[in-house]
Amino acid sequence: MKLTFFSQSSFIIIVLILWFACLTTRAQEVDDEREFSYEQDADNGPTHWGEIRPEWRECNIGRMQSPIDLTDQRVAMGSHLGRLNRDYEPSNATLINRGHDMMLRWINGAGHIQINGTLFQLNQAHWHTPSEHTVNGRRFDMEVHLVHQSNDNRTAVIGIMYKIGRPDSFLSMMQRDLEVVARTHEVEKNVGMVNPGLVKFGSRKYYRYIGSLTVPPCTQNIIWTIVRKVRTVSREQVRLIREAVHDEAEANSRPIQHLHNRYVGLYRPKYPQN
Repeated sequence: MKLTFFSQSSFIIIVLILWFACLTTRAQEVDDEREFSYEQDADNGPTHWGEIRPEWRECNIGRMQSPIDLTDQRVAMGSHLGRLNRDYEPSNATLINRGHDMMLRWINGAGHIQINGTLFQLNQAHWHTPSEHTVNGRRFDMEVHLVHQSNDNRTAVIGIMYKIGRPDSFLSMMQRDLEVVARTHEVEKNVGMVNPGLVKFGSRKYYRYIGSLTVPPCTQNIIWTIVRKVRTVSREQVRLIREAVHDEAEANSRPIQHLHNRYVGLYRPKYPQN
C-alpha cells in the first residue's frame, strides 16, 4: 500500500480548509427523514434530494459532499493533524426513530472532543448500514456517526466503520432498549444514562477531510474524522439496528460523492507510544 507524505504546501492548504470550516453556519440534520428515501430509482431518492426542498439544494450542487471513498492515492499521511482528544461523560439519552435510522440523542450533551483548540460537544449518534464511507472502494457492514457541535455552531462528525465479526460491546449494552423499540414500534424511548466513552475506537489513526452532512440538508463544511481501524459487529446487531427503524429498507447509506480535488489527511502518531 503506497501512501504519500505531507508536503508543506499540502499541509497549508488543509489548514486553510479547516480554518474556512470555522465560518460555517449551524448544520442540523432533519429529525423526520420520511420525506426522502435511499432508493436509487425513487423520485425522492439520493439523486433527487436537492430537488425536494430549496434548502436541500446543496445535496445536488455542493462540491464538498459526503461520504467519499478514502483511497490511498489521495491520502496525505503524517502527524500534523494532531491526536484526537476525547473527553466524553455519561449523560441521559433518548433513542429516536427518525424514519430511516436510529438516533441516540444525549439530552444535555455528553462531553466533547477537541479539534484545533476548539471544543465540540457530543450531541447524538446514529447508525448506517452498510457503511457510507468506503476504503479503496470497499464498503463495510455498518458505520456509526458521532455528531458534535461547537459553541459557535460548527459541526464535527466522527465516523467508525464495522465489518461482520464479534459483537460490538456498545451495541450489546444497548441491545435491550433496541429490542423494545423494534418490538413495540416506539418512536422515542428514554434509555437513561449512556456513556459514549464505551464506544471503542481501537486506534489513534484517523482520516480527516472537509465534507457535508450525509442526509438532507447536506450542509457543507463539516469536519469529518474517520477512524482508520475497522471494528467488528455481529450480523444480529446489524439486523436489530435495521429492525428498530421499521422502514423495511435494507440499507440507509448515501452513495459515494465526488472528491472534487479535496485533500484527505491521515493522522499517524509520530511515535508508537503516542
